[in-house]
Amino acid sequence: MKRRPVSLAVRLTVSIGAVITVVLLTFGWVIERSINNHFIQQDVDELNAVLQALKHTVATLPDGSRAADVRAMFASAVSGHHNAQYRISTLAGSVVYATPGSNLARFAKISQPVDQITVDTVSIWKDHNETYRGAVIQVPADSHTGMEVLTIAVGTGINFHLHYLESFRNYLRVITAAACLIAIFLTWLAVHQGHAPIRRISRQIGRIKSDQLHIRLFPDAVPVELAELATSFNQMLDRLEDVFRRLSDFSGDIAHELRTPITNIKTQTEVALSQARSVEQYREILYSNLEEYDRMAKMVGDMLFLAQADNKLLKPELVAIDLETEVRMLFDYFGAWAEEREVALEVYGGPVSTLGDRLMIRRALSNLLSNAIRHTPSGETVLVQLEKMAAHAPSTVKVLIQNPGPAIPSEHLPRIFERFYRPDASRQRSGEGAGLGLAIAKSIIEAHGGTITVSSNDAATAFEILFPGHN
Repeated sequence: MKRRPVSLAVRLTVSIGAVITVVLLTFGWVIERSINNHFIQQDVDELNAVLQALKHTVATLPDGSRAADVRAMFASAVSGHHNAQYRISTLAGSVVYATPGSNLARFAKISQPVDQITVDTVSIWKDHNETYRGAVIQVPADSHTGMEVLTIAVGTGINFHLHYLESFRNYLRVITAAACLIAIFLTWLAVHQGHAPIRRISRQIGRIKSDQLHIRLFPDAVPVELAELATSFNQMLDRLEDVFRRLSDFSGDIAHELRTPITNIKTQTEVALSQARSVEQYREILYSNLEEYDRMAKMVGDMLFLAQADNKLLKPELVAIDLETEVRMLFDYFGAWAEEREVALEVYGGPVSTLGDRLMIRRALSNLLSNAIRHTPSGETVLVQLEKMAAHAPSTVKVLIQNPGPAIPSEHLPRIFERFYRPDASRQRSGEGAGLGLAIAKSIIEAHGGTITVSSNDAATAFEILFPGHN
C-alpha cells in the first residue's frame, strides 16, 4: 500500500523548526567559542604578565647574590597573580626557584620551549585533578649571575573557566531545547493559521453539488498565492457546467429524436393490428417501419462516429484529394434535389488538394452542402469557393461554402456545431435530419488538422474551412 504523503503543515513545521534549531545551535556555539577564546586570551595575558615580572627580576639580580637571596627575590617577583605558578631552572636541570605547591617539573621536561606566549603557543595539561594552561620560555641571563640560560615554565589553573564553560553549555542546551520547542509550536500555529484560507476554500468547494455548478470562488477574497488556484477552479467549473448543460441537452434531444420514429413505428403497428389487412397493406407498413429503422440506425451510427471523434479514435487513411473534383461530384449527387428546390450550385477557383481520408472529407462536404441547399431560398445560388492561401505557412487551402438566406442570430453562432442544436427550436425535426451533420463535419475537419468557422449576416451564411495543403 502506497504511503500517504506527509501533510504540508508537518513539512513546513519540521523544515522551519530544523532551520531555527540549527540557527540557535550555531549561535550558541559561536557564543561558547567567543567566551572560551576570551578566557584563553585572559590566561595568556596573565602568563605574559608573570613572565615579564620574572624577566625583570632576572635582569636585576645583584652580582654575587646568594641562592637564598635569589629565591627570595623570585618569590616576591610576582604579585597580584595568585592563580599563577612558575618554575625557574638552568639548562642543566638545576631548579633555581619553584612556586610552593606547584608541580611544573614534568611539564617543563615534555613541553617544547616557545619564543613567546600567545593563544597558539600555550598548552593545556592536567595534574592531580587540576587543569593548567601554560608555556615554557628560555630566557638568557646576565653573565654576572653565573647562569647563561634559564628555563621558565609558567602556568595558571583554568578549572574555574572550565567549570563556567560546562555550566554555560548545560544552560545553553536547556535554553536551546526550550527555544526550539517554543519555536516549533509557534511555527505550527503560524502554519495552521496560514492554511486557514485553504481550509475555507475546501469547505466552499465541498458545498458545491452537481446542481450548484453556478457557484464560483472569489479570487479577490483569497490570498494572492491562492488567487490562481481559485481562478483555475472557476474555469474548471465553467467547463463542467458547460459539459453538464450539453449532456442534459443531449439527453433531451436524443430522447426527442428517438421518440418520433419509435412513436411512428408503434402507431403504424397498432393500426396494422387493429384489423385484418391485405398483403400489400402489410408490405407498405413494413416499408414505412423500415424507413424509421433506417433513420434510427443512421442516428446511432452518427452518434458512434462522434464518440470516436471525441476519444481521438478516428484514424484517417491519408491520400491526395482534389477538392474541386469532390465538390463537383457532390454537385452531381445533389443536383436533382437542388433543381427541385430551384437552387443553383456553382464552384469558383482552381484545383486545390489536401491529404485526407476521401470518404470522411466527402461526408463533411456533403453535410455542409446539404445544409446550405436546405436553407437557400428558391431562385438563389449556393457558392463554393476554392483557394490556396499563399500568405499561410505551411501551405493551406480554403473551402468557402456560402448560401443566401435568413441570418443566423449572433447568439447562436458559437453553438452551431453542437450536437442536436438548431437555432430555430420550433422547426419541425422530421425530414431535416437529427441535427448531427455540422457536428460530424467539424469532427472530421479537426481530425484532418483543419479548422471550420461560420459567419452570418442578412446577405448570406458562410462556412469557411482551412485544410493543410498538398502539392
